Amino acid sequence: MFMTSRYAAQDLLHFATALLERAGLDHDKAGIVADILLEGDLLGHDTHGLHLLAPYLGELERGSMTKTGRQVVLHDKPAALTWDGRRLPGPWLVATAIDEALPRARDFGSCSVAIRRSHHIACLAAYLGRVTDQGMAIVLTSSDPNNRGVAPHGGRRGVYTPNPIAAGWPTGGDPVLIDVSTSISTNGMNMRLRAEGRKFPGQWMIDNEGNPTDDPAAARTDPPGALLPLGGVESGHKGYALGLLVEMLTQGLAGDGRADPQLGWSANVFLQIFDPAAFAGYHDFVRQTAFLAAACRDTPPRPGFDRVRLPGERALQRRTVQLLDGVSLHPSIMPALAPWAGKLGSAAPAPLAA
Repeated sequence: MFMTSRYAAQDLLHFATALLERAGLDHDKAGIVADILLEGDLLGHDTHGLHLLAPYLGELERGSMTKTGRQVVLHDKPAALTWDGRRLPGPWLVATAIDEALPRARDFGSCSVAIRRSHHIACLAAYLGRVTDQGMAIVLTSSDPNNRGVAPHGGRRGVYTPNPIAAGWPTGGDPVLIDVSTSISTNGMNMRLRAEGRKFPGQWMIDNEGNPTDDPAAARTDPPGALLPLGGVESGHKGYALGLLVEMLTQGLAGDGRADPQLGWSANVFLQIFDPAAFAGYHDFVRQTAFLAAACRDTPPRPGFDRVRLPGERALQRRTVQLLDGVSLHPSIMPALAPWAGKLGSAAPAPLAA
C-alpha cells in the first residue's frame, strides 16, 4: 500500500506556477498550466495532473516545449478556427481556445477549434467546467501524432494513441463530465504500473506476438506490444472505431498529423462548444438532461453497486473534499519534483498534518 500526503490546493498551485515560471514559461501561461494540472488531481486523474509537471519542466529545459509567444491562426471562420500551436503548452492553448470559442458559440450556436502541433494537454476533464459553468456544452478530443501505443482491432502492432474523448454538459444540478480513452488504459497508467512492478487488472495489452497480457512491460519489448482498444479482444472494434474518429477530428481537420514528420511529445486537439440556447433553448435542454440524469440515478443498482452514479459525479465530490481537506498526491510526484525545486530555487510546500 502506497502512503499519500495531502497538500493545500493553493500551496500546490503556487509551487507549480513558480517552477514553470522559473523554467522560463511566460507568467500567464505558467498560471494556466499549473491550474489545469492541479485540477486533474482535484478530480482524481492523478496520472494526468501534477504527475506531468516534472516531464513538462524537462521539455521546457530541452526547448521541446515553446516558452513564449502565441499560436498562429491558420484559418478563421466565424464558427470554425484552425491554429498552429507552435508546440506551446497544451493546457494554455486549450484554455485559450475555449475562451475564444465561448463568445462565438453564443453568437453562432456552436464554435469549433482544431489545433495542430500543440504540446501535451494533460487531463481533458480539467477543462470541462470552464464551459459547463457557463451553461454550455463541450466535446473535447486529443491525439498525439508521434505516439503509436494502441493496436487497431485485430492487429498486433501499435498504430495510434489512446485518443481520449471528453464531454460536459449542464443538467440544472451538477454537470455530466465524461473523460474516457478509446483504449482500455492509457500510456500514463502503463508507465506507472511498469515503474511500480504491478500488473493491469485484466488483459489490457497484447504482447509483440499478439497474445493478450496483463503485463505493462510488454510495451518495452522489441518490437513492442500495444494497448488494446476499448472493448478488448472481444469487442475492441468499438474502441478502434472511436479511436479513428478522434484521429479524424484532431488530425484530419487540423491538416497535420501522422502523415507528417515526427516532432516529439505533442498533441493535436479538436474542441466544439454548443450553446443550448441557440437550439431548442436552455430551459428545454436542461429539462431533458435533468430527466435522464434522474432516471439513471433512480435505477435500482445491480449486485456490487450501492447506487447508480453519473459520469463525473465521483470526481466532483472528490474535488469538493480535496479543496477542503487537502489534495492527495500520488507518492511518486513530490520526489520527482524535488530535483526541480532545488535546481529552480523554489521550496516545495509542506504536507498538511494527518
